[in-house]
Amino acid sequence: QVQLVESGGGLVQPGESLRLSCAASGSIFSINTMGWYRQVPGKQRELVASITNLGSTNYADSVKGRFTISRDNAKNTEYLQMNTLRSEETAVYYCNADIRDQLWRLRNYWGQGTQVTVSS
Repeated sequence: QVQLVESGGGLVQPGESLRLSCAASGSIFSINTMGWYRQVPGKQRELVASITNLGSTNYADSVKGRFTISRDNAKNTEYLQMNTLRSEETAVYYCNADIRDQLWRLRNYWGQGTQVTVSS
């Protein structure tokens, strides 16, 4: 009964910013690494950024310096602040997390995805 729900996608112009959120809910005991991926039709899903439960971050080279991943452990929520967006970053963005539930099972979960469109 663990669920990830993304929000914050939309249409922006090149150079603008957008902030994505992903809230985890359900029978959660703890959350390990959380991440954001994106996928364009016909291409493989790619990692954009990830963050461990201790706050260590990892970014794809193409977004370093423009995107910032963060999390609020008290709210079981992660965020992706995306600045200076480019048209080629139009994609469906997915939230991902390694979650241990109340029965001590560790599983990987995906959100349903949120569309980000960067276009003038």
